[in-house]
Amino acid sequence: MLFKNARIENSAASSDIRVTDGVFTEIKSQIEPLQSEETLDLNGNLVLPPFIESHVHLDACLTAGDPVWNMSGTLFEGIECWSKRKDKLDEQDIRERVNRCVRMYAQNGVQYIRTHVDVTDPELTALRALVALREELKDIAEIQIVAFPQEGILSYPNGKQLMRDAVALGADCVGAIPHFEFTREYSVESLNFALQLAAENDRLVDVHCDEIDDEASRGLETVAARALELGLFDKVTASHTTAMHSYNNAYVVRLMRLLKMSRINFVANPLVNTHLQGRMDSYPKRRGVTRVKELLEEGINVSFGHDDICDPWYPMGYGSLRDVVFLGLHVCQMMGYEEIMNSYRLITDNAAKTLHITGRYGIKPGNPANFIVMDAENWYDALNRSAAVLKSVRNGKTIAEASPARGRVLL
Repeated sequence: MLFKNARIENSAASSDIRVTDGVFTEIKSQIEPLQSEETLDLNGNLVLPPFIESHVHLDACLTAGDPVWNMSGTLFEGIECWSKRKDKLDEQDIRERVNRCVRMYAQNGVQYIRTHVDVTDPELTALRALVALREELKDIAEIQIVAFPQEGILSYPNGKQLMRDAVALGADCVGAIPHFEFTREYSVESLNFALQLAAENDRLVDVHCDEIDDEASRGLETVAARALELGLFDKVTASHTTAMHSYNNAYVVRLMRLLKMSRINFVANPLVNTHLQGRMDSYPKRRGVTRVKELLEEGINVSFGHDDICDPWYPMGYGSLRDVVFLGLHVCQMMGYEEIMNSYRLITDNAAKTLHITGRYGIKPGNPANFIVMDAENWYDALNRSAAVLKSVRNGKTIAEASPARGRVLL
């Protein structure tokens, strides 16, 4: 199939894209159609690699208010609400909600998802369900599963063995939550255990790290040091790191050296962390997002995630990573024109590095023909006008589409 007149990744000039057997085979300014080749004119619209969700909790999606609402809006009440909801979990419940959520993502151009799945459950109900769904939903999205100990590794009964069992059952990544462990000693031990487990089993690592306003929460230095010592490097991701917005600058300067040496990735979640953080502040209130701009300026990889979709931690959301970037640019004060134009990389190329899929991701010959078409000429235009994803193509096949939104003033 031949796609004509595509503006690939903010290009001022249009290109044509040929797809054969689900693979990009030719990309250049003008390609003549072959005899009887199906052709589609993209009319100069923006074409991007598919969006990548670097951080979400599919097992908890669409459960907001069930059985209770998080009335304080804090992370810790969210965990309490989820503990109550876990009592109702069964495979059918998870299947129904995850299917709905992944299809919401598809409509918003997302084809890759890294989901954290709570394994502080003696039966590992959610993990078993997501392992099955990972295979069943592969034509819509590629799903990576993080074994996530929501209530701690050392602070939850049999937590270490549950993590081992989760890896044996097929988790792609090992997680941790050091700021929720009972003590600093537990925090450090949990990280040592998690990264060693990943190293022994050739797994990636994604830690919920210092998701708190407490500047004394410094799990990040342990994560980076272990990633360096074990040679895991960019197989390791530190998610949230919101305590970093409260670290004194002298400490951050020293820390940055270790972060660069370790080569770890970062994931920020602007929607959820601006909602959850700063709850203990009167005024001034902290914005609640890690030092995205500073990390990027140091050459450290950062991607953005949605984190939660209508669950105990965040009562809204419909899977739009475009909205995540829009808010993130504001709260991170990254509103220069070039910063805006390049910000799509926070949910494409940078996220591909986080998920370790760079070798088969992107719009170039030889790669799987995965891409999206947006109702805009460039990414600035897409953000500024809340442009729709007109088409999402996966392995050469359209999996979601929409019509351009058009309106008129009648007076």
